[in-house]
Amino acid sequence: MAHIAMFSIPAPGHVLPALDVLAELVRRGHRVTYANDPSMGSAIEATGAELKPYRSVIPAIGEAASAENGDAFSGDVIDQLTVFTDEYENQLPQWFALYEDDRPDLIVYDIAGAMGVVLARAWGIPTLQISPTYVAWEGYDEDMADFHTMLRTDPRGIAMFERQDALLARHGIEEDSLHFLGRPERSLVLIAPSMQPNADRVDRRVYTFTGPARRLPDVRLAPSGGADRRTTLLVSFGSAFTDQPATYRAACDLAAQRPEWRVILQVGGRTEPSTVTASDGTVPPNVEVHPWIDQVAVLQETDVFLTHAGMGGASEAMLTGTPVVTAPQAADQFENATMLAAAGIGVPVPEELSGGSLGEACEAALALSPRARELAHELAELGGLTRAVEVVESRLQG
Repeated sequence: MAHIAMFSIPAPGHVLPALDVLAELVRRGHRVTYANDPSMGSAIEATGAELKPYRSVIPAIGEAASAENGDAFSGDVIDQLTVFTDEYENQLPQWFALYEDDRPDLIVYDIAGAMGVVLARAWGIPTLQISPTYVAWEGYDEDMADFHTMLRTDPRGIAMFERQDALLARHGIEEDSLHFLGRPERSLVLIAPSMQPNADRVDRRVYTFTGPARRLPDVRLAPSGGADRRTTLLVSFGSAFTDQPATYRAACDLAAQRPEWRVILQVGGRTEPSTVTASDGTVPPNVEVHPWIDQVAVLQETDVFLTHAGMGGASEAMLTGTPVVTAPQAADQFENATMLAAAGIGVPVPEELSGGSLGEACEAALALSPRARELAHELAELGGLTRAVEVVESRLQG
């Protein structure tokens, strides 16, 4: 069987979406290796894949983050993109060293692991991008012209692109780095088409939408209306945006007002669970506070999901048929929140946040439950994990 190499950065949102794909490839007899930082080793090795460890310079996020090391990505969009440029220069020589004597048959890469294509170009190996978010469409460059002009005229942006172009040139690639990073040979897209801007203009010869390629855990719910089945609210801001004291307080206040509900809070690495209380300083008995959870498993027990609308959480909500209250924080999350609303499963978080206003938003979201279940069925028809693995294996033939 084939040697398939995966490349990404140590960020949960860039690693977790593809893990079930890797596990299935291993189950089918392929040898799978994964170039990533040792901080992601346990999650990767649980799939049966072999970790190829490199040392990342990406700021710590996820379970490695803490209140002391601050935000993973501060500043504006150019500052944030420059973090990735630093990582490109850091990871590429390490990746060449890891694989020089162990060349794969196929290179699969997350959107943040696009430097894996440099290895593929050098060694004549086919590639497949795995995108956990939306992708470029026909006319994308024209539609994004103002944004790209801003990047290319800011002195920091100019310096960033010069570094990226020079990095590619050192490996014989005389290509504009912005185009190089954004135009895959073939791409597996792990979102619903309803979350893709201009979906009708996406080239389906290059991009295959499968929806989330996840194997859902076997969660046995209490019967609806049963004594153990309560309306459940999950509050989770992923791994990088978990410093949310006002939101956690409002959720605790909601729990106090609705003792028949169950409220689950994932507070991440920057919030000490013992500091999470209602406005009166107490923790209602129907509140559960966790640093980390198996989010997709918990979503199967959840009636409404308060989320920052990161694409991972948005896709998991659609997969599990869970309506959402959206509180976007940065980057693509604002667009994601708009598209969740357009898909008929999302409502915005109240501007004036309190237990009462959050409860009203949750009630509005709960009214969208039939549409959320309908969308989950539509998503399942895309093929999910089975179709995703088929696409990977098809690339082994070039």
